[in-house]
Order: sequence, then C-alpha cells, then structure tokens
Amino acid sequence: MIVDIIMPKMGESIMEGTILEWRKKVGDFIEKDELFLEIGTDKVDSEIPSAVSGILVEIIAIENDVVDVGGVIGRIETDSDNEKEIKPAGKQTIGSQPKRVKGSIKEKQGLNLERSNPKMKKFFTPVVLKIAQDKNISLRELELISGTGRGGRITKKDILKHSDYRGSSPVVTQDVSSGPKLQSEGRESFVNRDSFAIPGKTEEMHHMRKIIAGHMRFSLDTSAHVYVMTEVDMTPIVDYVKIQSEPFLNREGFNLTYTPFIADATVKTLQDFPEMNSSISGTSVTYHKNINIGLAVAIKNGLMVPTMLKCEEKNFLGLCRAVNDMATRTRNKKISPDELSNSTFTITNFGIFGVTVGTPIINQPNVGILGVGAIKKQPVVVESEKGDGIVIRSIMMISLGFDHRMIDGACGAKFIERLRHYLETVDLSQDL
Repeated sequence: MIVDIIMPKMGESIMEGTILEWRKKVGDFIEKDELFLEIGTDKVDSEIPSAVSGILVEIIAIENDVVDVGGVIGRIETDSDNEKEIKPAGKQTIGSQPKRVKGSIKEKQGLNLERSNPKMKKFFTPVVLKIAQDKNISLRELELISGTGRGGRITKKDILKHSDYRGSSPVVTQDVSSGPKLQSEGRESFVNRDSFAIPGKTEEMHHMRKIIAGHMRFSLDTSAHVYVMTEVDMTPIVDYVKIQSEPFLNREGFNLTYTPFIADATVKTLQDFPEMNSSISGTSVTYHKNINIGLAVAIKNGLMVPTMLKCEEKNFLGLCRAVNDMATRTRNKKISPDELSNSTFTITNFGIFGVTVGTPIINQPNVGILGVGAIKKQPVVVESEKGDGIVIRSIMMISLGFDHRMIDGACGAKFIERLRHYLETVDLSQDL
C-alpha cells in the first residue's frame, strides 16, 4: 500500500521544517530505520529514519521547501501485510512504476552486523554496509569511524569521507591544555580536513549557516556589545586534572576537562551578579530565577548551543556530567530542539582550537557571554618578600561580552574579576 511521509514535529515550539536533502530518489528501496532524509528547523538539523520499508514512489516537497508540521512531503509503497499500522495515503500520483526489490539489502549482502556480533552496539544502514563492502573496509575499521548521524550512526557522507582520507595519518590532534599540536611541518599541517568548500564554486549557503547568520546579525543589531578581558592562572586546576583524569575516567566513563571548572565558577559569579543573568524585552528587564548555561558546541556546518538547566542546583560532579552529556549528544545529533532554548548566559570555548582570545557575539536574549581561550604555559612575574621572580604558569585568557544597554563597564569588569578569583581559588582538596 501507499503511505505518507509526514513532516515530523521536531520540538514543542517547532511548527515547520525545511527539506535539506533527500538521500533517496524515486524508485529507490528504503529499509525501515534507514536515514533517508535530512530536515532543518530554525534550531537544529535532523536526519530522519524511515518508519517503514518500501519503495519511494513520490517526492512532494523538494530541497529548500518549507513544510508545516504534519504536511505530506513524500510517499512510500510498502508491503501491506507488514505495515498494517500505517495509515494509507491514497492513490499513487507518479506516472512510472518503480521496480520492486526482492528481499532486503541486508539479506543480499549477508552483513547483518547486529546478528553476527550481539555485543556490538552500533547499527549500520544497508547503504553504509554496501559502501564498506565496495571500498573493502573491514567491520572493525567501520566500528572506529565517528558517525555524525542521529544516535552516532555512520552516514553515507561519513563513510565516503573516511574512504577519501583512508590511509593518511591525522594531521592535528586536540590537547585542551595547549591547543592543537601539529604533527607535521608546513602548510599541510593547517589544512582543514572538515571543509567541503571548493575554490571557485558558488553554491547555496547551508541551512544551518543561514540560521546562524540570521541570529548573529540580529544580535549585533540588538545588543550594544562591549568586551573586557583578563588572564587566569589555571595552574592548580591543570595539575589537578592531570592527577584526577585517570581515576575519573575509570569511574565516570568520560574525560575530566576544564569546562566544568569554568561553568562552576561562572554559576557562582552569576549568583553574585544577578543582573548578568537577565534578559531585556523592550524597556523591561527580567532577572531569571534559575541559571541556565548555554554551552556552545562546534559541529559540522556550524555551531549549536544546548542549554544546561538549573545549574545552580548542580554540584561539581553534576556539572561534569551535564557538560559531557550536552556536548556528546549535540555532536551525535541527539539533542532536541527544545534543549537549544531558555539559556540565561552562554559559555563558548574557542581555546580547544588553540585560540588565545576572542570576542564572541552575545547569544540572544542573554546579556552576557563568556569566551574561553587556550591554556598556555607562560613566564609570569611573581612578587614575594624576597623580591620578584619569574616562574612558568598555565595561563588562560577569558573574555566577557556584555550588553551595554543593561551592563556598564564597571559591572562587567567586576564580574570577570570575580570569575577569575573563583577559578584561581577553587577548592581542590577533595577527590571527585
């Protein structure tokens, strides 16, 4: 029978979606749960799995079409005996009859990985398996590919990209304490392997870039941006992380990073300066009861800012878990649109890319944003009763962007100095 493909509801406040990419064409067979469509909203892009198995017989909404939630965007012809719960969509409207595919692609390939290895948690779509077979990529190698699809699944683009760069050693490795470390000399070390830009080519801007561009332009047109910056001696925290990293990883299952320390100090500072935890609407100011930290996460094609709610109620370990959860689910496209709203203050860490300092744009409707630079060892003058001396310390630059409509320079300066104080005097006497 013929069933409708419906524009799904991606969040409570989402009323429409944009067709970004059909990964199948009319006449192609689609497996149940295969990621065959990408949809974008004003908050998040999502890969959509098929609810049924069958042949794509009609594409109604093409790329860049905006469709209301619940609208029909395409149709699939299924085996009616297997899909009784799916409501029929009526007559088929395309003129040609597609060829039917006998048996599933997985059965043809004999590569049902979940069956062959019950301990394996990853699921691979038939398309990915077919490419792996064609490119002579082993199952073990396939497991090691980092997936950008929903739930961390490996997409067609992921495996094709892996195949293109297969056999070459990684150029840059990340070290949050000192930024990227170059493994080879010369221009090749700085090549952006994640870029799909082709010199000389003109193309439509990606949907996510359009959304980011609109938000950034709106913020610059709305807030009077002012910045203050200062240096933070992170040496005690750096030493503490080195000592605690292995036992923390063994106990929690993820790495201990510097971000939770920064988030914890930020929460304390926002409690001291509630005017920075506010928003402006016209001539009215709302001082928020809860501290909801937006955490900027770099992903393919752009940036997303998921929100950690009620951070004032979390202890340090709770912040560690929240930071890891938000970052991991965002990169794996498992974050929901509703989790990208309601922030009251934002933190963005460009230091992971080796950048010393930056001036980030305020995330509306916040009135403040904290920029975190790379931690780098520097010679520092230390004063003592015996005289001045020069020592090596791990120094981090932080920048505070604030809305001058609400925050004056004196308040901004006091805020960033208080934040520095909390970071440099954090209690590290107890084990996590």
